[in-house]
Amino acid sequence: MSFIVNLRWDLFYKRKTLTILSPSDRHLQPFAAVDRRLSQPESGIMDAIEIKDNNTGKGKKHKGKHDKPKPWDDGSIDWWEIAPAPEQECLLEVSSFSTLFPQYREKYLQEVWPEVKNALKQHGITCELDLVKGSMTVSTTRKTKDPYIIVKSRDLIKLLSRSVPAPQALKILNDEMQCDIIKIGGLVRNKEKFVKRRQRLIGPDSNTLKALEILTRCYILVQGNSVAAMGSYKGLKQVRRIVEECMLNKMHPLYNIKVLMMRRDLASNPELANENWDRFLPKFKKKNVKQKKVKTKEKKEYTPFPPPQPPSKIDMQLDSGEYFLSDKKKSSKKWQERQEKQAEKTAENKRKREEAFKALEEAQMQDDDKNHKDDISAMAASLKNKAKEFVNRKSATDEIDAEMYIAASGQSSKKKRKNKN
Repeated sequence: MSFIVNLRWDLFYKRKTLTILSPSDRHLQPFAAVDRRLSQPESGIMDAIEIKDNNTGKGKKHKGKHDKPKPWDDGSIDWWEIAPAPEQECLLEVSSFSTLFPQYREKYLQEVWPEVKNALKQHGITCELDLVKGSMTVSTTRKTKDPYIIVKSRDLIKLLSRSVPAPQALKILNDEMQCDIIKIGGLVRNKEKFVKRRQRLIGPDSNTLKALEILTRCYILVQGNSVAAMGSYKGLKQVRRIVEECMLNKMHPLYNIKVLMMRRDLASNPELANENWDRFLPKFKKKNVKQKKVKTKEKKEYTPFPPPQPPSKIDMQLDSGEYFLSDKKKSSKKWQERQEKQAEKTAENKRKREEAFKALEEAQMQDDDKNHKDDISAMAASLKNKAKEFVNRKSATDEIDAEMYIAASGQSSKKKRKNKN
């Protein structure tokens, strides 16, 4: 173990004397990085060597055996800080990326290509538009200072090929802007379901997409079988989760929008900043929607024998004996059948015409019934009126003629009067 450490120590000092890396010394690059970041390299490395030499003996295994201070653990250094690109040339080889673009983007790319070329030239990147092959290529040059800019350039041509406008796609060259291309074509097999869920993600008049852009602070473009998003790492993670849940039918985008709005409100409250938000967030349960039952036809009983063949016209003539008749007899028989059919038809028409001239006996009976019902209703109405007059009388001493309140007081009352006389 000590031999290996000493060997690395020698390599480290050899690297320390070099100013420019050569292709044969590329394996020394990790030690060069340690050299730049250590404030006191000699003391730090010697401490590490002493620790390793002392632990060569076999001892008991215990938890946290390797939890010891490292020479590069320095609290004064911000490892996430984006360091400015060096002024001198640092790239030894040429790196390039190329991507294809659809034919309908050819005209737009020809118009915008000078603007894209000037933007990449400022970072020392060359670009080429090949209309014959339908491809875009970016590559580094000797003037390229930032080694990560080639990755940004690759993302730029990917966004341009996926219908992102050039002014928006050029923002990817900034250090704070990242991009993510979510492929949704293989998430749904049925084409009709795929189109419906993609439209669900966009929403009516693109309202759902605008709400997601505001809440996640990302630019989102749904095009074909992919979704292109641009923004911060946190926003891109949220966008990918929402898109996949929508396409897999796990959660509607509107529910995710509600959750994001509640999270934003909770984050603005300093009292709840360090608490768990699960109790405040809504929990959406998936409802079991009743689907239409597919009508199934009743299965007939299986019979191994085919159905009997229907008799042909010749068979029917043979059964009736018509087949053996002469042509003259056949024609006469047909004429006779035709005459019979005409006679039946004329008789039917004559019967229908005679029905129109018959008296309507049933209608008269219905009229009599109606008149009888009218008499009964009129009698009941008169009795009700007389009863009201009787109630409205003020004095109870008035003489009351009972015959007035009898329903059939017509002839019977006259006969009684004659008998009295």
